[in-house]
Amino acid sequence: MAKEYKISGFADEIADSLEKQVEGLNKLRIRYIEIRGADGNNIIFHKQEDVKRIKNRLDSAGIAVSSIGSPLGKIGIDAPFEKHFEDFKHAVDVAHYMNSQYIRMFSFYVPQKDSPDNADKWETIREEVFSRIGRFVDYANKNDIILLHENEKGIYGEKAPECLELMERFYGDHFKAIFDFANFVQAGQDTLEAYGMLKDYIAYIHVKDARMMDGKVMPAGYGDGNVKEILRRLFENGFDGFLSLEPHLFDFKGFTQLEKGGKLNRLDMGVMSGFESFSLAYNALKEILP
Repeated sequence: MAKEYKISGFADEIADSLEKQVEGLNKLRIRYIEIRGADGNNIIFHKQEDVKRIKNRLDSAGIAVSSIGSPLGKIGIDAPFEKHFEDFKHAVDVAHYMNSQYIRMFSFYVPQKDSPDNADKWETIREEVFSRIGRFVDYANKNDIILLHENEKGIYGEKAPECLELMERFYGDHFKAIFDFANFVQAGQDTLEAYGMLKDYIAYIHVKDARMMDGKVMPAGYGDGNVKEILRRLFENGFDGFLSLEPHLFDFKGFTQLEKGGKLNRLDMGVMSGFESFSLAYNALKEILP
């Protein structure tokens, strides 16, 4: 019998409207959503009554939430933290209401590690990152939530060695790794090397690829992320987590707020809809699944 894969995705790349997102996922017969933007705002910034409305609509369509696609940890390490931590606590409440065990998060924007100007500051920066992540993890532990750290351009965990530091310090029942192929490529990190370092910590996959030569995002298997090979290794090693589509193939609403220095590959998509580009990403993934 053919293996059944748990495929999810950021459906706000289909459309900003929740109704259009549901319509698109249903057309593709995708039964999960990594919910991020919906009807004009990130899910963690919606009021309780809107969260209830969103949950009811997803339930009626038979779509479950694979993860909360929060922007937590996507602020500068020098930015005030207490208000951000209050947003985090609300995100935990939202995750419980949405029946999601996972919240996607980041490890804060930091100055360039290899800059001579930052050499003397790096240990202080590292300590502050670990202090903030530690508070997140402690709260997640007390509230039975799993935090998924995404490697992302410009944050502390941009490349594999720093991701490994975070995993060695915090990995456990409430802190695990997302592996994002394109983000590693755009950071100049070889993905096979990254997989070798992080394979024991990966609980969730973001599916997008990118070209090393210019950082442009590509459908899975069309870039330098070694997506097909790494997925093969993952499943051979017993991976049973979500594969979450994050196409980034056209300029969907909110991209400039989500990506710091990211580069889209429009692939002449001025004539393509969000649904069409999402479908392209989905079909590319299906072609390379083991």
